[in-house]
Amino acid sequence: MGEGESFQLGTIGALTLSVVSSVSIVICNKALMSSLHFIFATTLTSWHLLVTFCSLHVALKMRFFEHKAFEQKAVMGFGILNGISIGLLNLCLGFNSVGFYQMTKLAIIPCTVMLETLFLEKRFSKRIQFSLGILLLGVGIATVTDLQLNALGSFLSLLAVITTCVAQIMTNTIQKKFKVSSTQLLYQSCPYQAGTLLIFGPFLDKFLTNQNVFAFKYTTQVTFFIILSCLISISVNFSTFLVIGKTSPVTYQVLGHLKTCLVLGFGYFLLQDPFSWRNILGILIAMIGMVLYSYYCNLENQQKAVEAAAQASQAREDESDPLINVEIGSTVVATDTVGQKLQTWNKDKD
Repeated sequence: MGEGESFQLGTIGALTLSVVSSVSIVICNKALMSSLHFIFATTLTSWHLLVTFCSLHVALKMRFFEHKAFEQKAVMGFGILNGISIGLLNLCLGFNSVGFYQMTKLAIIPCTVMLETLFLEKRFSKRIQFSLGILLLGVGIATVTDLQLNALGSFLSLLAVITTCVAQIMTNTIQKKFKVSSTQLLYQSCPYQAGTLLIFGPFLDKFLTNQNVFAFKYTTQVTFFIILSCLISISVNFSTFLVIGKTSPVTYQVLGHLKTCLVLGFGYFLLQDPFSWRNILGILIAMIGMVLYSYYCNLENQQKAVEAAAQASQAREDESDPLINVEIGSTVVATDTVGQKLQTWNKDKD
């Protein structure tokens, strides 16, 4: 199996793991929050990250991966920024309607494209932009209902979008810059993410829900679902870093909207959630956008691979071209001959 095929299989595996784990944790958390009324989302996320770090630490001791130290300031800044972005997204949901929150999530893709274009000089073709437009239109139709605007909510949404975009771009750039794996980056950044949310999570949840997470009555059923959610989160967090590292922040956001459509579908079939023609139409349009995005990305990756192979082949031909060697050798001989003639002429003159 070639290197390109292995990379493709690894990418498909990462995408599949991300979809399955994310849909699973959404269903689990929906049961936890809607049915069992455990509504402390930020604190729960901090527990997710803490359990993920502990599991990775055990994996490190068992030599499943190697620890690779790199610039500590970058790790700290990245971890804290990730924690802040999660808190801001929860605040955004608390201060806005569900429809405006969904619009905020839709804004992450165009914002990521803009930031990568401006600061990383990355170029997105017209075909990719077209497919993303169809995707966003479909998800908007399927999920956006009411749009109630307020100044504070809009400001929080703006901060949430910017911090989320920057954090996801950093996930990709840090892995490539320092040549670290997704597991190594997740292991080193988890303590800072978990610490940020462990400190601010309970206060944020109390502010949003008017309830104290520590005063909640933890029944056996609630505890079971919390533990299950934390265990699934290990796969969610790992696959997030894996997908962004192997693909790009934009592809990860596209995958996120696929998860949204799947969650809507599972909610209808498994949990009997209300479903309308608008949801069905939006999901179908979004699926068309996702298929086009995948097709165009694959097409452009193949074109880049062919161009890279052609350039490498041309470079090898240039290095081994006998005519170039003869010309170089002739030049050397000519230079030596001229030198000899000059020396002979000087001797004769003397």
